[in-house]
Amino acid sequence: MVTVKQLLDEKGRSIWTTSPSTSVYECLQIMAEKNVGALVVTEGKRVAGMFSERDYARKVTLLGRSSRELTVGEIMSAHVIQITTHDSLERCMELMTDQHIRHLPVVDDGVLVGLISIGDVVRRVIEEQRSTIHSLEDYITGRKS
Repeated sequence: MVTVKQLLDEKGRSIWTTSPSTSVYECLQIMAEKNVGALVVTEGKRVAGMFSERDYARKVTLLGRSSRELTVGEIMSAHVIQITTHDSLERCMELMTDQHIRHLPVVDDGVLVGLISIGDVVRRVIEEQRSTIHSLEDYITGRKS
C-alpha cells in the first residue's frame, strides 16, 4: 500500500500558497505562472481554504464579478478536506471521488507539508499497476527480474 508520504517523497513537497487577502486576479496570475490548478489559502501555518480554477469559474465568472476587486477569502472553498502523510493513496482516491475534489492538502500535526492532486494519485496508481503486471508476467513465464 502506497502512502501519501511515499508519493510526496517522489514528487516533491512544493506547495503554492496564498493569503485570504490576496486578490483573485493575483492568484490567477500565480496559478498561470506556476502552471497549477489550485492554491492552498493559509493563515500562518494553518490551512484556511483552497482556491481553484473551479472556484473562479463558478464564483467569479458566472456571477459576473471582477477578479481584481474580489479577494480569495471571499470566494475560496473554506471547508477543506485534509489528509496526513500516513494516509494511503486508496484513501485519497476515495475522498477525491466521493467529495468531487481534485486537490488534497497534506497536514501533519497542524502544519501544511504538501499538496497532492488527482493527477499525482492517478499517475502513481498506474505505475503500481504496471509494476504488478510486469511481476505477474515474469512469474507466469518463469523470467527472473
